[in-house]
Amino acid sequence: MTRRPRPVLLGPRSTAALVLVGAVGVVAFGWPFLAPPTSQLGAHAQDAPWLFAGLLGLLVAVVAATISESGLGPKAVAMLGVLAATGAALRPIGAGTAGVEPMFFLMVLSGRVLGPGFGFVLGSVTMFASALLTGGVGPWMPFQMLAMGWFTMGAGLLPGPDRLRGRAELALLAAYGCLAAFAYGTVMNLAGWPFMSALASGIAFDPHAAVPANLARFLAYCLATSLGWDLGRAVCTVVLTLTLGPAVLRALRRATRRAAFETAVTFDTSSR
Repeated sequence: MTRRPRPVLLGPRSTAALVLVGAVGVVAFGWPFLAPPTSQLGAHAQDAPWLFAGLLGLLVAVVAATISESGLGPKAVAMLGVLAATGAALRPIGAGTAGVEPMFFLMVLSGRVLGPGFGFVLGSVTMFASALLTGGVGPWMPFQMLAMGWFTMGAGLLPGPDRLRGRAELALLAAYGCLAAFAYGTVMNLAGWPFMSALASGIAFDPHAAVPANLARFLAYCLATSLGWDLGRAVCTVVLTLTLGPAVLRALRRATRRAAFETAVTFDTSSR
């Protein structure tokens, strides 16, 4: 089977930028378990999420710009706008309803068809647009943008993008969507957990506690606050992938073929 065209072909600069923001993102999300109790960072537990939020916002913007310079042409920008607007419009549908978030299934299928580079930009831009649409702008937004960028990029890195089709592909995408839905909820818990005061709850982050104690607190926090929501998100993603997935995949692949992303856009300037 011939290779499908991709709207974004990752080059050395784009790959390096993704690796950099990924490394910084791991530190930004996981610093409560990476910094020892004697670290000065623990003394600023309430400030660290704000500092990391500003840093992540800048880095995500830099990565998006780097990928754009690597080949995000006008056709890809148009598709990015349509998919990001659709995802942003889908997010409020299930707001506050047990994790029913249909935008996640669209991100999985879009990342699968359009590749990891486009997927990262799409996930980040979609979350930014949905935050503006729903009024969800805050220190958590850059964390959401990075986590959704990872979520969508991961779908583009799944095996067999040009060969695997039919039920096997749907099963792969449904399994990935289920696992990634839980992973998204878990990493977003890490972004908000340090804001809780250790004096307010036995499951809050304690900057003076050892890593095993904080890990137990974090697991208890996830079970108590987000497990039901993450389960709803995972079930919704799996059901929509299995039911609407074939039609959406066909539509995305048809649009990709017709767009011919790797064909340069030319304009006829000759007079008639």
